[in-house]
Amino acid sequence: MPLTLSTEVADAIAQRRPVVALESTIISHGLPRPRNHEAAREFESILRDAGVTPATIAVLDGVPHIGLDPEGLRRISEDELAKASVRDLPIIAAAKSSAATTVAATSHLASLAGIRVFATGGLGGVHRGAATTFDESADLSTLAVTPITVVSAGVKSVLDIAATLERLETLSIPVVGFGTSIFPSFWLRESRHTLEWSVDDAAEVAEIMRSHDQLGHGQGIVVANPIPLHQQWDPSEHDRVLAEALALADAAGVTGKEVTPFLLLKIVELSGGRSLEVNLDLARNNVRVAGQIATAWAELNA
Repeated sequence: MPLTLSTEVADAIAQRRPVVALESTIISHGLPRPRNHEAAREFESILRDAGVTPATIAVLDGVPHIGLDPEGLRRISEDELAKASVRDLPIIAAAKSSAATTVAATSHLASLAGIRVFATGGLGGVHRGAATTFDESADLSTLAVTPITVVSAGVKSVLDIAATLERLETLSIPVVGFGTSIFPSFWLRESRHTLEWSVDDAAEVAEIMRSHDQLGHGQGIVVANPIPLHQQWDPSEHDRVLAEALALADAAGVTGKEVTPFLLLKIVELSGGRSLEVNLDLARNNVRVAGQIATAWAELNA
């Protein structure tokens, strides 16, 4: 599948300057208009201000774009786009359609382009009730075969966090806490699950990436980066709203890939928009940390 790299991204990769991949699904499907367009530009600005090249990824008219121009950012913010995971990419390409890329598809395309660091909000994982539905995000299986470092605020608390961590272990995907030994829970700094490994700074992550390569591993690395304490959602309100949203999804009979978008929309509504603001805060924080890691990686490979 041919890739189109923006001149900015192509130059940065060729000169071994720091680059961070950004997904488009959070813009097209995860945020309301016009906040999504503002966020897309802000995420890129955070990186550029830190001397890092942003590479927002999407499929436009059948062609995967690694790095978007202003018109591309407008399209993923305003047009009605499909949501593409890895398995959808050849179909969308053949149909010359356009789509926003999920964590899995973004990881895959970024890796093909030679990008090693990716910032997202929350990683997909094992859904609640997966023991009977077998509902598991392709994010996990893709990271099992894709050498990219993903910075996320854990996985969304609408998922089964314990089962997700078990799957990450089974798939031999390293998970390290960034300044924490407790796995974060997206809107909250902490879940009930501890981590075996943690790092204090971006340079340590870069060293792990180098060791990972030297050992011949082909998996990705998950950097679990908790939202700052003063920005996290109030835990009691979070728990109440989450329980209400899960009950609504069950009553509506929502299943499959529609579950997470349904829950996230209901959570925004039930929280009066509070969850959305926390979502943006944690995404900004992940972008900053990803920029630091990409910089450390570039310095290590200079």
